[in-house]
Amino acid sequence: MSSFVKYLIAVCIFSVLAGAAAEPPGFMEGHLKIISPREVELADGNAPAITAENYAKYPLIVLSRDREKEIARVTADQNGNYRVALVPGNYILDVPDRRRRHVRATPQPFTVTSNKTAHVDMNIDTGIR
Repeated sequence: MSSFVKYLIAVCIFSVLAGAAAEPPGFMEGHLKIISPREVELADGNAPAITAENYAKYPLIVLSRDREKEIARVTADQNGNYRVALVPGNYILDVPDRRRRHVRATPQPFTVTSNKTAHVDMNIDTGIR
């Protein structure tokens, strides 16, 4: 067997073993709460329901810890819940363009570990008065 073929086989075996040794992902999940400082009432005296459409207006972004790179974008479901798989590491959950959109939210730092779930809730103040 030529040395090139032996080298190629060794590289393939190493690649397979290195891939198998990679850490499995972890998860980040939480609940989005949209807060309006002004109590809005419908004609029947009830507050309007928060719907999936409301949550879609406020997607969330997962940033690298240094805030230089957007890792993922997630939208809450009709109940305000979200979940995303991430490579183990340190991240920040935030709202995109919050300053431009005049939305108040506190960026939430969190850590994802392999095969575990980090719980991170986000409150958004729409600022509508």
